[in-house]
Amino acid sequence: MSLEAVRPQCWQSTGSASVAPLGGAGTGLGGESCAGGLWETGRTTLVSQGRWTGPIMALDPCRCVVTPVASSSLPGIGVGTWAWGNQFLWGYSPAQDPELEACFRRAVDLGLHFFDTADSYGTGSFNGRSESLLGRFCAGLNEQQLRSLTVATKLAPFPWRLGRAGYDRAFAASQRRLGGKLDRVQLHWSTARYAPWQEQPLLDGLAQLVRQGKVAELGVSNMGPVRLRQVHQRLAERGVKLSSLQVQLSLLAPEAVAEGGVAAVCGELGIDLIAYSPLALGLLARRPGPLGDVPAGPRGLLFRRLWQPVQPLLEALATIADHHGIPPFAVALNWCRSHGAMPIVGLRTVAQAEAAATAVGFPLQDSERQQLDQLARFSTARMPANPFQSR
Repeated sequence: MSLEAVRPQCWQSTGSASVAPLGGAGTGLGGESCAGGLWETGRTTLVSQGRWTGPIMALDPCRCVVTPVASSSLPGIGVGTWAWGNQFLWGYSPAQDPELEACFRRAVDLGLHFFDTADSYGTGSFNGRSESLLGRFCAGLNEQQLRSLTVATKLAPFPWRLGRAGYDRAFAASQRRLGGKLDRVQLHWSTARYAPWQEQPLLDGLAQLVRQGKVAELGVSNMGPVRLRQVHQRLAERGVKLSSLQVQLSLLAPEAVAEGGVAAVCGELGIDLIAYSPLALGLLARRPGPLGDVPAGPRGLLFRRLWQPVQPLLEALATIADHHGIPPFAVALNWCRSHGAMPIVGLRTVAQAEAAATAVGFPLQDSERQQLDQLARFSTARMPANPFQSR
């Protein structure tokens, strides 16, 4: 997800610290990194493994400076880079690279230390651009800053990637593009629904990379409870820990945290749950009322289709946000965090990085979470399901 149209001027709202409407032109707090979907967070740092144990910084909305707020034991917030290099949906141009680098550095300074990318991010001649940019930006950090980051990439199970060695060339290419800063490799999506014979050998190959010390951690994406248990057991038998699972999770896609959902399995097995598209392509970053400007392309069609049914949720988000003096999108992100998931947010500008940092130190009250749970459960507004999501 990405912070849409976050502007550097003083934020406007009835609360003391909200954000200008997210969802206009530009990236959107809705251009999030994704695991096999449209959108798209070691362990001793703020967000690098999704747990913060020290003071956090939040944005002073009118002066664009940061001030300390209370620490939180909730999962952190990660940064998605799906829009970096994507011309088709995000209008990427190399002229944006200096701003992307400034955004990256600001995010690191504010304690957003988990960066998610993929070898398939980037369109046309910019294929692989997201990894290349992230590698270039990491190269500009000092050693201490670099150690504080977790960089995770996802490898796509394309039909021609077969067998235990099917990912070897792709992994090596990702390592080159990332300048060697690769801490976690992830299966980008599950093939269980259309080519079940392909998936396990690829995972065995990734597990071998971990055993060989070529990468520290292994994650998966778009798996349901049944498949996740199977994969976890097979990796455990080979002495490899399954570190994380990415799934689509938001107030408009709450299935992962529903009864019998995959979140409970993650908690039982000690697998970090990562939420992609936590703002539903930017819908949940907007305030209720008239739709106004909509993004071009498929996102605009989605906004028009869901705008009326999503109003009750937007009204609840705005009410909670104004009560706490925070932007509404921060409430949506923290709903994911309150269910034990780390949301990954697509960022492209310094202002967006600063806005995202406001969400880290804010915990939802139990009554607020329960209210949002009920609204999400009965809402008719639903994001399209990921077609690769396994059972």
